[in-house]
Order: sequence, then C-alpha cells, then structure tokens
Amino acid sequence: MLAATSHAHRPGVMTELSERTKANMDVVLEETCRQLPHGGDHDSRRIIAERLIEAAQSGHSTLGELGIIARRALSEIIAKGG
Repeated sequence: MLAATSHAHRPGVMTELSERTKANMDVVLEETCRQLPHGGDHDSRRIIAERLIEAAQSGHSTLGELGIIARRALSEIIAKGG
C-alpha cells in the first residue's frame, strides 16, 4: 500500500517544486550566469537551468547544492568554449 501513495522521484515524471526551491534556482542561475560575458547567451543559460531543474527534481534544493550543480555546468560550458 505504501508504494501506491509514495511520492518518490521517478525518471521522466515532472514533480512540483516548492516556491523556495524555485527562488533558489533563480538566484543560483543569475549568480552563475554573471560569470559569463553579458550574463550568458540563451543556450548557456538553458543548459544551466536544465541542470538545476534536474537537480531540484532529484531533491537537491538548497542554495549550496544548486550552486555546485550550476558551477559544474558552467565549467563544462567554458571547457567547450561556450
């Protein structure tokens, strides 16, 4: 019976994020993109935002956790020359 009511993360299933998590994601995205020329182009911002969404849906919602994810994404973008 527990499995029927569980809200565990399932791949491919969109979960509702709290307002605090969304606010944390916005803050981290803006802070991270400030490190890119002109605040980052659309593709760079999209890549970082997608990583933040994936992380938040997996339960990583603090500023610290999201910051780590965003910095990793930024490092990959810079390494690829973006």
